[in-house]
Amino acid sequence: MKNKDLLQIAEDFGSPVYVYDSAKISSQYKRLTSAFKNVKNLKINYAVKALSNINILKLLKNLGSGLDTVSIQEIKLGLEAGVTPDKIIYTPNGVSMEELEMAVELGVQINIDNLSVLEQFGTKFPKTPVCIRINPHVMAGGNTNISVGHIDSKFGISIHQMPHLLRIVENTKMNINGIHMHTGSDILDVEVFLYASEILFDAAKNFKDLEFLDFGSGFKVPYHENDISTNVEEFGKKLSKRFNQFCNTYGKELTLTFEPGKFLVSEAGYFLVKVNSVKQTTSTVFAQVDSGFNHFIRPMFYGTQHEIMNITHPTKHKRFYSVVGYICETDTFANNKPIPEISEGDILAFKNAGAYCFSMASNYNARFKPAEVLWHNDEAKLIRKRETFEDLLHNQVEVDL
Repeated sequence: MKNKDLLQIAEDFGSPVYVYDSAKISSQYKRLTSAFKNVKNLKINYAVKALSNINILKLLKNLGSGLDTVSIQEIKLGLEAGVTPDKIIYTPNGVSMEELEMAVELGVQINIDNLSVLEQFGTKFPKTPVCIRINPHVMAGGNTNISVGHIDSKFGISIHQMPHLLRIVENTKMNINGIHMHTGSDILDVEVFLYASEILFDAAKNFKDLEFLDFGSGFKVPYHENDISTNVEEFGKKLSKRFNQFCNTYGKELTLTFEPGKFLVSEAGYFLVKVNSVKQTTSTVFAQVDSGFNHFIRPMFYGTQHEIMNITHPTKHKRFYSVVGYICETDTFANNKPIPEISEGDILAFKNAGAYCFSMASNYNARFKPAEVLWHNDEAKLIRKRETFEDLLHNQVEVDL
């Protein structure tokens, strides 16, 4: 997208506002499928939690993607978007048996990561196909909050508990049709991913009726110019070769499955804010904008460094600014970063705002959640209205006091 397009959107729809470029989502999807073109059966399940607007789900469905979901509500969003149950996998953690039963009724693929739950489920639904999420005990990812395959993680059944797992499967006669792992997000080292994959291959040998192997995701995307990212093409070439070898040994053509979220939508997203004021203190120049971590929490939560552009005056001389929000707490988007000179009223664009940004937004400080706009075929389409005061009161119940 060009600056003029973003500026026009900010003018037409106000700020703050999220903008998603459908062409970038499409190109990322095609890049991933192309990297694994040598695999006969490939399935991409988009991780709904990254960005769950129903129009994004429809776009990905039209590209051929299935969905990776972690709640009943995400399943229902997928169904509402027209995705069929057979293209939805449900991978929860720590949910009730009632929620798992609801997923069974909806007809989606179930993925279980708890021995106790596996036994209960197998006893009650021995014929329902089940995927098992293992924990490979591989530390990977760019932040401890998004590294989920290590030994202290709450996710997955430990690879060291395989004997117990197999005993449950034998006793319940349950139908295991897939094996899954996910080590974390922002994985750079292809060799670490391949090492974890070997653990998954080894686990898969214990099951005779598998249909697919799910390798999770976690590919790192670039956050700024010259930033390093996962070499998906190299990874695709190496894993495809190894996967095809395993299928030959296994005696059956399995489906290779991934569940990318950030990889598909992160770079497609822009978050546009307006500068309310420029404040000089004894040591810092603050650019104070009309948003906060209630709308864009990742810098405060994960320490992410999103590139920030002054799209109103992109060619001005750069000065150092700390970009901060209007929330009544420390609320910092960037510390002492060089940005083209900022004036009050300028529009700033935060890049990589497609994944885990709007989906983590809240009404903290009783602020309205922003609008969402999809840039599709060179046209801006409103896909979520900005909230109003009535929305804040919508589910509140007044009582006599």
